[in-house]
Amino acid sequence: MLARHYIDGEWLSEGPLGDSTDPASGAVLGQYHAGNAALAHQAAAAARRAFFGTTWAQAPRQRADALFQFADRLEAALEELAELIVAENGKLRAEARGEMMGSISEVRYYAGLARAILGRTLEATPGSFSIMHREAAGVAAIIVPWNAPVTLLVRSLGPALAAGCTCVIKPAHQTPLIHQKVMECLVDCPALAKGVVNSVNESGSDVGEALVSSPDIDVISFTGSSATGQRIMAGAAPTLKRVGLELGGKAPAVVFDDADLDRAVKELTASATMMAGQICVAATRFLVHDAVLPAFSERIAAAFRAVKTGPGASAESQMGSLIDKANEARLHRLIEQAGDEGELLLKGDNPFGRTSKGAFVSPSLFRIEDTSSALVQEELFGPLVSVERFADEAEAVAKANATPYGLAASVHTRDLERAMRLSRAIRAGTVWLNCHSRLFPEGETGGFGQSGLGRLHGVEGLNEFLETKHIYMEQGLPGGAA
Repeated sequence: MLARHYIDGEWLSEGPLGDSTDPASGAVLGQYHAGNAALAHQAAAAARRAFFGTTWAQAPRQRADALFQFADRLEAALEELAELIVAENGKLRAEARGEMMGSISEVRYYAGLARAILGRTLEATPGSFSIMHREAAGVAAIIVPWNAPVTLLVRSLGPALAAGCTCVIKPAHQTPLIHQKVMECLVDCPALAKGVVNSVNESGSDVGEALVSSPDIDVISFTGSSATGQRIMAGAAPTLKRVGLELGGKAPAVVFDDADLDRAVKELTASATMMAGQICVAATRFLVHDAVLPAFSERIAAAFRAVKTGPGASAESQMGSLIDKANEARLHRLIEQAGDEGELLLKGDNPFGRTSKGAFVSPSLFRIEDTSSALVQEELFGPLVSVERFADEAEAVAKANATPYGLAASVHTRDLERAMRLSRAIRAGTVWLNCHSRLFPEGETGGFGQSGLGRLHGVEGLNEFLETKHIYMEQGLPGGAA
């Protein structure tokens, strides 16, 4: 399979070839053409011509039709795409199917909203008339990560197209074949106008940097690391682009002494190991009340130890692979650091041996008291979780808010009033109560602090791609009345 660029309605085979590999085996799955800054500028120019040269931005019914057609085509290709996600991304088949079903639901959600973009009117003074008109912000650049290559594309692309924007996509170089198949589903839609959606692959940063600095781009929608988000903000500043960023996370799960420990352990094991911990909302810090710390630690260590790590295609696997061997090596170093700085409750390793071609690390747990440690402060992006103690609500809140991140958190308690107090006090864009990692199209997600700017999903996700224009007229009153 070969992944190509798509610009102004044409597939282009330009640029050097790179390999796409299966992280669970190291096998080469296909190739992709790596783009460059010139192709990025060509795509941005095509998108700008489509924005100003077609009626796409003024045609909500056409946009809704295109999105519904896209959802139908994704649904028809669901099994093929899920298999490709397993092969190229390494996640479990159940996770891949869940990603596809969530993506299809998201596209249909925004298809519905495309025909419901409403402004407002007012009469500020007698005989005056103001229209607050909501219209597309312009050309959107969508920069997509590898960890959920379909979901994290459509949650930006769906609202951008619904709003009337035209788009340029830069997919992750680790998952180009998945993106190629998604693009094939999209460009086959009869209602999609030529040039409205464009896509340029890359293997480095040239394409992304070109899009960020391009005067033809009006909006950047990026999902990825906080460090890259900072560079994007700086790169977008000279052209004063609107920037939407969903960045890193360090989600605390606060477990009180009255929590249902069986339920909490089940929820937190699943949320810490989903996608091998390679998701920004994963539960990565377990903050546990002193009274239940020994019991919780014993139960969660047993649950983590029981997780079977293996290829995503295997029905026996309960956690899939990492994205590549470089990340496996990085996590091994972090596990050793955790043993030096704290107490390893469970030391993960590659169940197939570190010299194997598959990129695997089984779940790890460590106790730590130093909240200032880089292991607590930084996103580790893998199945490596800290266990930290607290004595009361005040300490729980202080520790939950002790990192620069604020993307997600969870609170586990039978006390409803306490749950509400904590959910209000924790500085996070999403707080789950007695569960973790529930994401759906209707509910906004986004972060506080270094977890980003703006919101995705929901109505606010659509607003990220809309501008408000004030149109004013003094038409007077009938008969010239004052």
